[in-house]
Amino acid sequence: MRGGGGNFGVVTSFEYQLHPVGPVVGGFLFYPFAMAREVLQRYREMSHTAPDELSVDAVLLTLPDGTKVAGIAACYCGQVAEGERLLRPLKTFQTPLVDQLGPKSYTAVQTMLDAAYPSGVQHYWKSSFLQDIGDKAIDTMIAHCTTPATPMCQAFLEYQLGGAVSRVDQAATAFAARDAQHAFLSLGLCTDPKEVKRCTRWAREFWEAMQPFSTEGVYVNYLGREGDEGAERVRAAYGAEKYQRLVAVKDKYDPTNLFRLNQNIRPTRSPASA
Repeated sequence: MRGGGGNFGVVTSFEYQLHPVGPVVGGFLFYPFAMAREVLQRYREMSHTAPDELSVDAVLLTLPDGTKVAGIAACYCGQVAEGERLLRPLKTFQTPLVDQLGPKSYTAVQTMLDAAYPSGVQHYWKSSFLQDIGDKAIDTMIAHCTTPATPMCQAFLEYQLGGAVSRVDQAATAFAARDAQHAFLSLGLCTDPKEVKRCTRWAREFWEAMQPFSTEGVYVNYLGREGDEGAERVRAAYGAEKYQRLVAVKDKYDPTNLFRLNQNIRPTRSPASA
């Protein structure tokens, strides 16, 4: 299985080993939205040269007080002094509106997004992998986030890949996108159910506009159910060759498609609704 998701059974227990991590250098930097192009270009530059210990994300959003911003989130899991040195250029090219980037516990970094996604928020996500973030892709992101459907709607560029991810044998696991560089997400968010259709339309249109820059692959955990995304999107998450290998496993262990309430890998002889 090794990445095939919930298509082959149910995990009832597992064991894991903890490793000491921290303190880390992590947190957010927010800049005025008018600087979004430069912020995303800086993010692009840093993500191309980041060592394995550094993860950098970028976001275009509206703060709770109504201020539209371009943000960078970072986490450096190594020596604090080295992390501060590597991240200093992000703090000094312009003065940020908000600077929360500094030494923290690893657990504090893991909770820093919690307040942005409170219980009860309506979500609609669309995602794709990007090989690179050219200026045209940046301009497309800015254009769509200039007029979001609601103030909660946002764009996210997540976890530059490469590093240890790219050094795993391509044939070793079901995960297919080891040569991708970024995951792009258009997030349609709202608190009022009456705004769901508008947020969903905005997220879909934004995602469609970003497809010229996409690898056509997608992280399987960012897919909705097959009925919403379509079977081709599930295949794209694994790639044609790996998808067929997973179908063979499905044929052997779940030929009636019992495990189907997921990003479904259909067995050969079973309809999607079996």
